[in-house]
Amino acid sequence: MQIPIYQIDAFTKTPFGGNPAAVCPLEEWLADDVLQAIALENNLSETAFFVAEGTGYRLRWFTPAVEVSLCGHATLATGYVILNHLMPGTEEVSFETLSGALRVRRDGDGLAMDFPALPAGQSIPATAALISAIGAMPLDCFPIRELHGAPYLLLVYETEAQIAEMSPRFGNLGANVIVTAPGDNVDFVSRFFAPMAGIDEDPVTGSAHCTLAPYWADRLGKDELTARQISARGGDVGCRIDGDRVVLSGHCAFYMEGRIEVPG
Repeated sequence: MQIPIYQIDAFTKTPFGGNPAAVCPLEEWLADDVLQAIALENNLSETAFFVAEGTGYRLRWFTPAVEVSLCGHATLATGYVILNHLMPGTEEVSFETLSGALRVRRDGDGLAMDFPALPAGQSIPATAALISAIGAMPLDCFPIRELHGAPYLLLVYETEAQIAEMSPRFGNLGANVIVTAPGDNVDFVSRFFAPMAGIDEDPVTGSAHCTLAPYWADRLGKDELTARQISARGGDVGCRIDGDRVVLSGHCAFYMEGRIEVPG
């Protein structure tokens, strides 16, 4: 069996930036172990699979290690593939996912996604083990509701330089961790370390901004924000609060189209 595959760099205007995602249109679902094997073979932070369902699509996301319940950059990449390659001229596409209904629409020369807001919980003390593993004492530490079967934490720092200089001991983090601080040229910057999902550092993480956007909107007193994830590849994310939803916007760069040979 052959299935199409696209590789798209999300949250960037230029190839080799942002976060690469594999996107695989399917006529029908393959067995979960086959989907996971394809994601492992691709060895990208996320592979998205989708099948037509109703007036939209059912969308699923896999890291090389696990299926996840929410992914921003691979949703943006999937929307890009559908709106620019499979159904050019279409203005919006809808997906049913483990996190409910998500939409991707054209937004100028980019795309905008409608995602759930995932506000952080009440502040908690950062443990000595976490501080040692991350390498810097945060101003504040917040739990995030568990995603992908693992605990998540949001750590807030004072400066962009602190975020840029981090070199965590991933095996000792004990959680997936978002680190953030005010940006020098944007409202806020972040990085995302996800060893519990099989990814030491994710280049640009849309789902993390479902938590980052509500936090910074409340702190800065504004509903529209500019953000940059300052991983080695880097990427830009526009954020807008809309009630209990977050609109995340960005660009995509086409990299590759091909076919996968799947054993029968």
